[in-house]
Amino acid sequence: MSAYLSQRKEIADTGVIVSPLGLGTVKIGRNKGVKYPTEFSIPSDTQVLNLLDKAWELGINLIDTAPAYGNSEQRLGELLKKQNHDWLIATKVGETFDSSTGESYYNFTPEFITASIKQSLKNLNQDTLDIVLIHSDGNDKQIIEQGALEVLAELKKQGLIRATGMSTKTVEGGLLALQQSDLAMVMHNLEHQQEQAVLDQAKLDNKGIFIKKALASGHLTPDSVQDNFKLIYANQAVSSVIIGTINPVHLEDNVTKVSLALEQA
Repeated sequence: MSAYLSQRKEIADTGVIVSPLGLGTVKIGRNKGVKYPTEFSIPSDTQVLNLLDKAWELGINLIDTAPAYGNSEQRLGELLKKQNHDWLIATKVGETFDSSTGESYYNFTPEFITASIKQSLKNLNQDTLDIVLIHSDGNDKQIIEQGALEVLAELKKQGLIRATGMSTKTVEGGLLALQQSDLAMVMHNLEHQQEQAVLDQAKLDNKGIFIKKALASGHLTPDSVQDNFKLIYANQAVSSVIIGTINPVHLEDNVTKVSLALEQA
């Protein structure tokens, strides 16, 4: 029997209760302009459904997507209808991707955010989005001061979003995001620990933390993956680590390593 992730954590006081590992889905919608070490092909519908079934079987209940992930949202919206699993879906707002040019575009105006949320609801065939994160371009403070998180808070009040947050790129941005939302998504791994202050503050404030690029987008050496997970889960604030893979074997291996790291935490 393979490892199974039975642990769950609530994000702040939102009622959104996530598994310690989430499945990132950039690779099901986009293979241009990505920073992975090896090239890959977009998987077929059957391959994605098998991957989703495997993830659920391993105890994962969280899927991470974004408009910037090509047609990931649209594909999930269609494919999840074929499964009877109660997935939690995290998506993002602010960055869009043009597959014809391979370029990303950013827009953080209230009008764009609201329109993007409504499009994501439609793409994903949902009445409510479980989690929505601002997809920062690096100017975290400026984006927050322009009111992007306030727009999400208003949409949360309207019942369109259950939990709000921001995928940040600076410590200052992460700390500001925790003040105005339910969670921050930050980078934290053996090679990058500069955002530790955000994790510490989240624990103090009972806010959520998602970890992105936990395996440095596939650039970590295989023998360091276990130590890496151990480092991450030593932080009690970590709600979930988002790992993007389209390989069921890699997914199962990661779950085994995460289970061990959680036992040691």
